[in-house]
Amino acid sequence: MAADPLEREFLSDRRAFVTASSRNLGAAIATALAMKGAKVCIQYHESADVASRLVLELNARTARRHSAVQGDASSSASVSRMIADAEAALEGGIDILVNNAGPFSMAPFVSLPDAEWDQIWDTNVKAIYVAARRVAPGMRDRGWGRIVNVSAGSAYLRNHSVYGLAKNAVNFLTEELALELGPAVTVNAVAPGQIEESAIDIGEIDPTFVERAVRHTPAGRLVTRSEVASIVTLMCSPAFDMVTGVTLPVDGGWRFNRF
Repeated sequence: MAADPLEREFLSDRRAFVTASSRNLGAAIATALAMKGAKVCIQYHESADVASRLVLELNARTARRHSAVQGDASSSASVSRMIADAEAALEGGIDILVNNAGPFSMAPFVSLPDAEWDQIWDTNVKAIYVAARRVAPGMRDRGWGRIVNVSAGSAYLRNHSVYGLAKNAVNFLTEELALELGPAVTVNAVAPGQIEESAIDIGEIDPTFVERAVRHTPAGRLVTRSEVASIVTLMCSPAFDMVTGVTLPVDGGWRFNRF
């Protein structure tokens, strides 16, 4: 019996670029892709030492040469530059693009500074458009490409201000890019609920949020980084060849309204 393709390194010979991936969820995604055979380029903004350590760890674990590039996902010029740097580091192009960069804000619209709006919107939304436009021609020429956007459960809320608005736009952009870039390229998104390892961060903003989120979740707990990373990797596998334009909530059912 032939081996299940998901039990082997099904991303061998694929080259992946993951934004905001020196730490946290991005690092988990980069690691998951590398462990399935991909050659990975991670991206950092200021954490050069952390990025270097992750590259060394991935090199040791996979016996392949991974890399890191610096960039600022809130700047279109910087996004274009870091895509070019990643293509060079990966020696030929990007087969898998994971748009993970996405700063958070809960500032009410009526008091939201213009600069904060621009940072949240440009990093969460415009960076996806710029990066996808940059990598799409190469993916089409090679006849295969995967773009995975990281949305969020905040897209289903109405108290997360411009961040929720931006993640709604990510979902729309995922569908539109899927229409434009098929059949060679599939474009999907993952929308995590509150991530367990990041609960402390949201707790500093709203001390009651995590307890309420767990109580409201049918699964009875928060999703983990490794679980989200596994879904992202699966979206790049043969199992998802006929899935495109989908935003997949990974939240244990947290998003459902109740009456």
